[in-house]
Amino acid sequence: MAKFIIRRLFLVIITMFLVSISVFMIVESSPGNVAKNVLGAFITPEQEASFLAQQGLDRPLLQRYWFWLMGSDWSAQSKTGFDLVRIETEKGFQEWWARGENDTLMRWSLDGENILVHIRQPVNKDEGSPDHEIVTRKDNGRWIKAEDGSSFFWGVDRNNSAVMWEKGSGREVWSFVAGSGWMVSSGGPQSYIPLKKGFLRGDFGVSLRTGRPVDKSIFIRLRNSLVLAGIAFVIVMPLALVLGMIAGIKEGSFKDRFLSVTGMIFSVIPEFATGIFLILIMSHWLELVPGAAVFGEKAPWERLDMLVLPVLTLTLIELGYVLRITRASMAEVMRSAYIRTAFLKGLPFWKVVLKHAAKNALIAPITVIMLHVNWLMGGIVIVEVVFGYPGLGQYLLDSALYKDVNAIEAGTMIMVLLAVGTQLFADVLYTFLNPRIRYS
Repeated sequence: MAKFIIRRLFLVIITMFLVSISVFMIVESSPGNVAKNVLGAFITPEQEASFLAQQGLDRPLLQRYWFWLMGSDWSAQSKTGFDLVRIETEKGFQEWWARGENDTLMRWSLDGENILVHIRQPVNKDEGSPDHEIVTRKDNGRWIKAEDGSSFFWGVDRNNSAVMWEKGSGREVWSFVAGSGWMVSSGGPQSYIPLKKGFLRGDFGVSLRTGRPVDKSIFIRLRNSLVLAGIAFVIVMPLALVLGMIAGIKEGSFKDRFLSVTGMIFSVIPEFATGIFLILIMSHWLELVPGAAVFGEKAPWERLDMLVLPVLTLTLIELGYVLRITRASMAEVMRSAYIRTAFLKGLPFWKVVLKHAAKNALIAPITVIMLHVNWLMGGIVIVEVVFGYPGLGQYLLDSALYKDVNAIEAGTMIMVLLAVGTQLFADVLYTFLNPRIRYS
């Protein structure tokens, strides 16, 4: 068993690596312009080029994937000549700084032809006051003469990028300022390396759509989806297994026909139709529960009334499918020779069902249930959109529409871990349901 688990964990690593490459290529080749998706359809070519450069999207695909996987700080350190460190401010923002002598933290900006260094210095902290101050002074000694006579300097700017300034270039750079729109300034950098630690070091990158670190948003969305999927799972799976076994025990009976037809009806109705139908009846007509799941800053469990309709929609959809699979598996087991032998020996009916039939009949439904855990987490996007539920599925949909590759990659890696993890759990569970199954 230990060797089997190690092999499956190795398979997780290979799968995540291959899937991450595939996602990068699919996003790159998909139609759409990420700059126009994020900033609007009426940006100028100059604004688009400036945005792509600042986000590092003008670099070759292979280099961008390497930066996403391993991080870009190593490459930036060789350019700047400084150790680059990431710190978290008191307000929870992440900032990159260059570490100089005596562990001094520095960042730079350009004012005309003057390099300005911004030094982060600690101060004696009073209650309610910041624990540092920023000291700014000229640092023109940083200019480096190139062979063609020009002067340049690599440093860390105040937008968390390693950049190269060229003296006297006067290059215009466009920046989008919230509330003010696009602002142009001169003396912009000639080259950008957006700083990140890389996925392998726990850095999911910054969302192109929101401008926030992906991990700040995706884990909240994951939590919300886990709550929704977990409640639906706890309700629907035991109920579907019990009803499926009841239907399969007496194949062809009225109970069997009624449960099979009802389950088929619920499983074939589209999710959005079921959701809208429930909103119409329970929210609009009866006014029993809210028709949307808009939490704001609250956690889902703080407004349980908003979870009723999304959970009920998922329950009806999943109930029919798992019920029919369980019914088919139970009916097949009840027709097997060893079950007939148990009845001929005079064993009580329910003892035969519970001790001999149930375990073998549950193997197929367990496989389906584990597969549907992945669907509940990533495939409930329609349910989340219908009810405005802020979950992982809706987050991935919005990210895909904007070609937000960092957010898509992070969500995909989470889904791969869930997929392989649930299948590993199912494989281990098989050994308890059927002692003949062993792994080596």
